[in-house]
Amino acid sequence: MLLFLSVPQPRPPGARTRAGAARVARWRRQRLRLQQLRRLRGLLRGLRGRPGAGSRRRGRMALCGQAAGAASLPSELIVHIFSFLPAPDRLRASASCSHWRECLFYPALWPQLRICLRVSPAEQPRLEFLMRKCGWFVRELRVEFAAENYLSGGGGPGDGGGADPGTGGEEVEALQLSTRWLEVLRTYLELVLCVLVSIRNNRLTFCGNPTLNKSVGTIFPKHLLTLCLCVTFWNLQKFSLFGDISVLQQQGSLSNTYLSKVDPDGKKIKQIQQLFEEILSNSRQLKWLSCGFMLEIVTPTSLSSLSNSIANTMEHLSLLDNNIPGNSTLITTVELERFVNLRSLALDFCDFTAEMARVLTDSNHVPLQRLSLLVHNVSVMHKSLDNMPNDEHWKALSRKSTSLRVYIMAFDIKSEDMLKILKPSIPLERIHFDSYITCVSGAIVDLISRQYDKFLTHFILMNDVIDTSGFPDLSDNRNEDPLVLLAWRCTKLSLLAIHGYTVWAHNLIAIARLRGSDLKVLEVTEESIDFDQGELADQDVDPVHNLIEQVSLGLGQPWHAVMDIESLSVFTEPNRHFYREMQSFSEDI
Repeated sequence: MLLFLSVPQPRPPGARTRAGAARVARWRRQRLRLQQLRRLRGLLRGLRGRPGAGSRRRGRMALCGQAAGAASLPSELIVHIFSFLPAPDRLRASASCSHWRECLFYPALWPQLRICLRVSPAEQPRLEFLMRKCGWFVRELRVEFAAENYLSGGGGPGDGGGADPGTGGEEVEALQLSTRWLEVLRTYLELVLCVLVSIRNNRLTFCGNPTLNKSVGTIFPKHLLTLCLCVTFWNLQKFSLFGDISVLQQQGSLSNTYLSKVDPDGKKIKQIQQLFEEILSNSRQLKWLSCGFMLEIVTPTSLSSLSNSIANTMEHLSLLDNNIPGNSTLITTVELERFVNLRSLALDFCDFTAEMARVLTDSNHVPLQRLSLLVHNVSVMHKSLDNMPNDEHWKALSRKSTSLRVYIMAFDIKSEDMLKILKPSIPLERIHFDSYITCVSGAIVDLISRQYDKFLTHFILMNDVIDTSGFPDLSDNRNEDPLVLLAWRCTKLSLLAIHGYTVWAHNLIAIARLRGSDLKVLEVTEESIDFDQGELADQDVDPVHNLIEQVSLGLGQPWHAVMDIESLSVFTEPNRHFYREMQSFSEDI
């Protein structure tokens, strides 16, 4: 009698059920990935070229009869490796060989480009090289121009470079100032032209043959490469420009004074304006447009260059310029009607009229979520506040969008004007006061804490008024300090920064205890803090050490006063701070 025994073939665990079959397929894929990673690791290990490697390893790494090296890696693999590296390491790695250097400027590696430039002749060749390499394919471009005195900490326009006072001192100082700023403006115009000329050619053109279009194969689907003989994509989606060289003086803008000397017939300015309008008219994917304080580059007719299709899909718009003469506005109500998909908007407060608020509440517009408003004394002097939205308009905007939040920066605005501006129904989340001439009163701070207690998260109070009598004290009544009441009423307050106003030590301790760990940033300059006579008279306790200890306990984290004003996170030129804060505020949707 023969007995046949069937020996089952080994199979992966769980293969008898559907779930088991899925696990088997996943297990096979993982094994295949592991094998590929092992081969790649062996290849990279061989590229190290360590001394003493045996002939067996060198023979194993031979590809097609030639020894494997860095130059033999395919471009796709190099680009994939580069994609995991930060920009500085990517630049260092590209110095290995010419092949790697060519892969450095692969379009997929540079979808975003953020540049901060000093307005200096030394920056021009670097900018030209970078824009020549990336300007034609970059999708998100953000460029900031700044005069050297803002970045290097050198003397400003009022610094005469050490001219001795006395006979002829003022003339020497004026001559040095004139020569310096003429060169700054001349270089500034050249740098702006370099950027705009490069962006004008921002397009990706490819043929149906994929081998001719390796640079765009990772951006667009492959079926488009085979279906189309020749297609051009206007690639720019996000475009931001900021020019921080307009130094304001009491008699007017210093930049405008010298601009007429650098460009007397206005040819360069007209060329720049035409290039900017050409970029807008050629755009096909633009979603974000921001241009701030760029010295007459944007005109009241610039937005008309945008096609209706692009205007209808634009999500962010900000156009700001203190040099626009008279009652001219960069954004009109008629133009705003085209931007039906706008989610964030930034403009001069005097340009934001009641009619604009009505347009934003129309049913064909999507709800606005972020509104940034700059209240500048230059605009208030030349424009009227009579056309600004009233409280009913703000209520309608809030009903249209329950998530609407407003950021306001007030620069040298009188208290009576602020009382007109601060309507009760504004969903104010951030407010920043900065002044060189006027000071904020305690009544304004108290009004803000009463009206915006449900929304306010950021409160910044800066004062650079030169007053030998000392910093102004906001508290008329020592028992009811407006800053302490602000911390008590505004339960969402997360940032408080103060410079140039007297902050009493015991009030600072009270603010830290009221908000606790919810107050993420508390920055107060050391020169703004004052102590009561009783605290100074106590010989057993060091008042400074006690202040640091008590505030740190209240916040639940180490704290100290800001010793150097330039280390204050919000201490920048006001226009620059508004631009950067507006960018982050609008991107946080």
